[in-house]
Amino acid sequence: MPELPEVETTRRCLEPDLVGATIQDVDVRRDRMVRRQARPQEFRDRLLRRRIRGLGRHGKFLIADVEGDIAWVTHLGMSGRVSMAKPDEPERPHTNVVIRTDREVEFRLIDPRTFGFVVAWTPEELDGSSLGHMGPDAYSELPRSPVLRRGLDGRSAPIKALLLDQRILAGLGNIYADEALFRAGIAPDRPGGSLTGDEVQRLRRAIKVTLDAGLRWGGTSLDDLAYLLPDGRAGEYVHRLRVYGRDGEPCRRCGTEIQRTVLRQRSTHWCPACQT
Repeated sequence: MPELPEVETTRRCLEPDLVGATIQDVDVRRDRMVRRQARPQEFRDRLLRRRIRGLGRHGKFLIADVEGDIAWVTHLGMSGRVSMAKPDEPERPHTNVVIRTDREVEFRLIDPRTFGFVVAWTPEELDGSSLGHMGPDAYSELPRSPVLRRGLDGRSAPIKALLLDQRILAGLGNIYADEALFRAGIAPDRPGGSLTGDEVQRLRRAIKVTLDAGLRWGGTSLDDLAYLLPDGRAGEYVHRLRVYGRDGEPCRRCGTEIQRTVLRQRSTHWCPACQT
């Protein structure tokens, strides 16, 4: 699933084409893509002929600020990605949503598994949604170490599972949680409440460094190329991963074999020597 660096990189690529543009047409080819809309036709009706005033992100969600106090929200799901294309360019398979603007450019949401979605919400609907109940953004609103530690106090769940809980921090997923825990030297199965103040401080710093690196290299495109940038390029952070997807290979730091385990039904990669 695209995580914070992939979604933020996508946002930055889309911003020049979308911000200030007026939506001329909305074409949803699969009803499932608007399943979060109370009445599917409202997605088109609420966006049509309105100007996009800004483009933001919270966690793994793209959020466009549209005239009329409408939030156009896009979630990429497991395999979704966005392409910006001229109207005469051939469409890629599984193009399920197309939004055309007055700039002769189209926003195309490509999603083979249709786990992603689009929705146009009023402020009240946004506040009442799961997005409205998410924790602070792991990149732009990363809590200070004492605040983060208070959120972990008394928690017996593995720290890896807590990092994936979007109500605690929004935007981290499997890739960057594994990488941050490696940088911090913390075993993924440690109970969250067992972390010391120094360890939480290390973890906070590792989250920031890991996300910065993911953004610098355009996100992580794995072998399936499910995630690509809107211009079709692959994210290059995959070549700099320390543990994720490297089970059976030597640790880049100490040479110990990277292990893979399953925690709370999520694949987890770590170095038994470097992470305690």
